[in-house]
Amino acid sequence: MSLEDHKKEFEDLGFELQLVPYDDQGDAKKGVANAENVGADQEILAVVGHMNSGVAIPSSVVYEKYNVAMVSPSNTATEVTDRNLKAVNRIVARDDFQGPAAAEYAVKTVEAKNIFVIQDKTAYGQGLAEAFRDKAEELGATIAGYEGITVGEKDFNGVLNIALSKKPDFIFFGGLYAEGGLIIKQARDKGITAPIMGGDAWDSAGLVDIAGDKVKDALYSSIATDITKTEDGKAWADQYNMKFGKAPDGYSAYAYDCMSVILSAIKKEIEAGGGKLPTRDKVRDAVRSTKDFQGVATKVTFDSKGDNDYAKVFIYKFESASYPGSMISEVSK
Repeated sequence: MSLEDHKKEFEDLGFELQLVPYDDQGDAKKGVANAENVGADQEILAVVGHMNSGVAIPSSVVYEKYNVAMVSPSNTATEVTDRNLKAVNRIVARDDFQGPAAAEYAVKTVEAKNIFVIQDKTAYGQGLAEAFRDKAEELGATIAGYEGITVGEKDFNGVLNIALSKKPDFIFFGGLYAEGGLIIKQARDKGITAPIMGGDAWDSAGLVDIAGDKVKDALYSSIATDITKTEDGKAWADQYNMKFGKAPDGYSAYAYDCMSVILSAIKKEIEAGGGKLPTRDKVRDAVRSTKDFQGVATKVTFDSKGDNDYAKVFIYKFESASYPGSMISEVSK
């Protein structure tokens, strides 16, 4: 959508914009293979992505080698930007901001005192769970248990029986919605009534599809705002709906903003270079120097590592078995 919205202004400058889609399938090896193909194709100037931190981390090493700017709409693992790679940027909040923000909500608002934490052993899930756990303890809560599950599992009776024995008044899961939906469902079927919270990977209609009616009252922290809360965001969501025949998912507007940030940087370099096509390293540096760019979902200023100064964390609650949840809190840095 963003690329199409900017096509005309690039045509006026003498350039044709093209999108070259690659599917990393949530697999790090596939992501790295794709990144090598991107690097080898000299006409590709920048990348919108990746979706998952575990794929972005190894793939971005390849982009760094080829000077290809990467802007992610959804990566939260701290390692993504903590390596200080010149090519790597993200416009959303980090796990070490999201996890503590979720813990603050659990301890201060819900007044949780005995918390059980589950994580899926991925870079994303473990990082988020650890950040949540450490902040919850710092705020005075007891961590009744800290257990790991494996992505792809379907039966969580083992870990939920441990949770049941600890009588927690709050459960936090660091992991994706496929396992999260089953954990919610199976926990409720076991008679666990404590509030259950996940991270931004629960910000998907898929969670509701899996958990069904049991999703009611589940909470999730998200790095994505409800864009329909603003007039411009609502207009954008309507435009998205008309184009795709469905409401935007949590990261749709952030992906749009990533592309817009990239195109803004490329355009600046074209103009600075007297109308010539900029080199990859020029685009890479122009993306990193983005300041006060107003997107649909967020304002963007990248710091020296490629993190966005304006990133926020939002807390949502499923009032019913329908997506999205209702935004009930917002946390700034």
